[in-house]
Amino acid sequence: MKTNLSAHITLNRISTKYYKPANAYERSVLTRLEKIPTDIYETVEEGACHIAQEIAQTIREKQRAGHFCVMALTGGNSSLSIFNELARLHKEESLSFRNVIIFNVYEYYPLHPDTGYSSFKSLKELFLDHTDIDPRNIYTPDGGIPKEAILEHCRMYEQRIESFGGIDIMLLGIGRMGNIAFNEPGSQINSRTRLILIDNTSRSEAAKRFGNTENVPPSSITMGIKTILSAKRIYLTAWGEEKAEMIKQAVEGPVTDAIPASFLQTHSNTHIAIDLSAAGYLTRIQHPWLVTSCEWNDKLIRSAIVWLCSITGKPILKLTNKDYNENGLSELLVLYGSAYNVNIKIFNDLQHTITGWPGGKPNADDTYRPERALPYPKRVLVFSPHPDDDVISMGGTIRRLVEQGHEVHIAYETSGNIAVGDEEVLRFLHFLKGFNLLFNKENFENINEKCAEIWDFLEKKNDGDMDTRDILAVKGLIRRGEARIACRYNNLPMEQVHFLDLPFYETGRIQKNPLGEEDVAIVQQLLEKIKPHQIFVAGDLADPHGTHRVCTDAVFAAIDQEKENHAAWLQECRIWMYRGAWAEWDIEHIEMAVPISPEELRAKRNAILKHQSQMESAPFLGNDERLFWQRSEDRNRATAALYDQLGLASYEAMEAFVEYIPL
Repeated sequence: MKTNLSAHITLNRISTKYYKPANAYERSVLTRLEKIPTDIYETVEEGACHIAQEIAQTIREKQRAGHFCVMALTGGNSSLSIFNELARLHKEESLSFRNVIIFNVYEYYPLHPDTGYSSFKSLKELFLDHTDIDPRNIYTPDGGIPKEAILEHCRMYEQRIESFGGIDIMLLGIGRMGNIAFNEPGSQINSRTRLILIDNTSRSEAAKRFGNTENVPPSSITMGIKTILSAKRIYLTAWGEEKAEMIKQAVEGPVTDAIPASFLQTHSNTHIAIDLSAAGYLTRIQHPWLVTSCEWNDKLIRSAIVWLCSITGKPILKLTNKDYNENGLSELLVLYGSAYNVNIKIFNDLQHTITGWPGGKPNADDTYRPERALPYPKRVLVFSPHPDDDVISMGGTIRRLVEQGHEVHIAYETSGNIAVGDEEVLRFLHFLKGFNLLFNKENFENINEKCAEIWDFLEKKNDGDMDTRDILAVKGLIRRGEARIACRYNNLPMEQVHFLDLPFYETGRIQKNPLGEEDVAIVQQLLEKIKPHQIFVAGDLADPHGTHRVCTDAVFAAIDQEKENHAAWLQECRIWMYRGAWAEWDIEHIEMAVPISPEELRAKRNAILKHQSQMESAPFLGNDERLFWQRSEDRNRATAALYDQLGLASYEAMEAFVEYIPL
């Protein structure tokens, strides 16, 4: 069963010549704007395996020479795939770690004895406990030392590193602000191990590990930039599109303390390993025409023209031969003869993405429409990772599909219970007690006892405490109720609303279980029951808490199983990916754009507002202070404005989709 198909989503069908050059000369041409050696891999697994093999080779060489191999590691997600491969090499290929010295790169401060998470605990669980490393060879900053001892502790940590001859291998990730370890923007190149305050962005990143932002310690003891640069070999890894912008700035931008990772440009033996998604903004991937001759296809041409419009400030049909020649796109003039021929091709291409009939227009020529006219009406299945992603991401399209007579089903994949605040539970307990006083006097005592039990737990609850199963059930009921009201507002029959409660999510913690066969089977059963002609699924793979990706993998795995079973319904089905509150598809990738009128946008807002527990009190709003409905409207208006700027039709707002073709 394939449970990582989302990792294979490639919007551009990028030619391998851009990320796997055939020889050193081609590599030097392609990477001439890159200031750190950077290797791009098709998948996380491929990149992780390559780095793990290099690390294993170094460990073995040190063993043969009778030396220690000193490694500096972090417990972050960027290194997880590498840790897994190293653990496999230990178990299956007899790679020993007995000569390895481990230094933890950073630790949160202050850590209390009952703290549920720490960087060192994570490092142990993810890697150290799965190898034969001698516990006496493992060192970490102490997150529980007295404040007055911190300076001496940091000095001794540096001295300990030096006593082993320095760090041989440094394994790092990159944060959303370009930080390496907890060296936040403003960190100096001569900084050593020290106590540093954690900024708001890094705190919001850490919130998913500590439960919420309030539980994140205010500081960290971290290796400094100079400590990191003193390592003999540095690996920096980044996986996923959420890292793409920071990778571009670190690799292609100037050395600046505003992007601490850019200091790696000054190191003579740094290696950056990323997947295609994280490489998305590097020039050779995003704008290859600026560094090499291109293998032109329709998507790449569209990308180039949209970029040229942004550079010149012109709509598509006003671009001239001069614009093409002055901005590295003269190849297109050779291929098409003139700017006009390219312009009209891309204008029509984008125009054909716009449709007011997301389910296809019956009795109409669908040659240039993104969706088929037939069959009509269609059975439509919308998968929503949480109980509000459907209306946040494509509420206008759902309403349009219902109004146009299609049979629309909504499948809520997870309960979303951990995203409900305790005060919401207390509010419903007040209601429940009042309801029973009025209408249910016979069973009041039993209900009152359960209410008192829950109330007492919440009153005594400490930060980081897990909710009881009863409380999680109540929180799940709150979200179900909100989802039902939103569906009712959109005129969806309740028998077409499905709550899957996928087991991977039901841990009661921020950290979820891996996707399993049971999760996929639940999705597959629903697919077999509905036999949809159209599926909508979350393509928002960079969401802050990771649930969207797992839910998408569950759907894709179920579809893959159906494909292997030669399911007849799949031959008549198209799969569309939407994006959530966090980002929109780049316009060059959009294959269906559904216009939304001012009235429809207002109706979409009303549906989002039915999810009251997810307004101001939602714990995953992130660093963006806008509420979900505000983000959604701003994103939809921005998409429409971009179409307008390119010289196409002008609308109030647009929801955008990209087609997924099963592998």
